Amino acid sequence: MERELIYHITTSAWWNKQSSANSYATETLDKEGFIHCSTREQVNGTLERYYANQKGLLLLHIDPTLLKAELKFEVSTSGELFPHVFGEINKEAIVKVEEL
Repeated sequence: MERELIYHITTSAWWNKQSSANSYATETLDKEGFIHCSTREQVNGTLERYYANQKGLLLLHIDPTLLKAELKFEVSTSGELFPHVFGEINKEAIVKVEEL
């Protein structure tokens, strides 16, 4: 059975800033206590809502079974369940980095 990955959108500049770290963090982790992610089906909607016309974006493919931090699916303002990672994402859980 294929594992269900989750996805996180970031800029290549932010990703490169953390290239030497063992884990990946976002500004929202400090502000909100978690890192926003999406399911495969939610990625395009997230791109349209929050990243329209932005260049230099990356899509991090994350294997939830390799995460050290807690993963919860929580209801968003739209009523959809979105994956949230409550802590830094350990780099070994990021199985692919895709340019968008």
